[in-house]
Amino acid sequence: MPRLNGERRHRIAFTLDGKPVSGEAEPRLLLSDFLRHVIGETGTHVGCEQGICGACTVEIDGRPSRSCLTLAVQVEGAEIRTVAGLAAGPETLCVLQEAFRARHGLQCGFCTGGILVSLNALFRDKPEASEAEIREVLSGHLCRCTGYVSIMEAALAAQKRLSGKTHA
Repeated sequence: MPRLNGERRHRIAFTLDGKPVSGEAEPRLLLSDFLRHVIGETGTHVGCEQGICGACTVEIDGRPSRSCLTLAVQVEGAEIRTVAGLAAGPETLCVLQEAFRARHGLQCGFCTGGILVSLNALFRDKPEASEAEIREVLSGHLCRCTGYVSIMEAALAAQKRLSGKTHA
């Protein structure tokens, strides 16, 4: 394989939002950069590049993970889910996305993808999560626009709908 910057590129393959993908990556290429620049999946945003802001959060084998702290070569054979994989199709929204739209849980939208991925994992693994547990998950995400009130309202509304306690 060709060398860039003196490093050998490695072929990697994994499942991205239910579809097999592959590409070549240098050993030090971050998953966030691989997703955006090699695969063309731009729904995963890169904010701080230090794992603090949460914008780059994706699921790796079912666990929320910061893609800016993960090397692309580490996900060989893994199942990756991004915000684009939360809905059933490109013309639909998942319950969380619908709640965020209806409750104005986003403004600029930069942080939203990572928040949705984290909340999706929380509600999947712990449908009856307490408000404190939801806030704990949200504490790992920086939003500069909303002040979190509308995000929390949207999260609680989605949780109720997912648990069958309401249709709104």
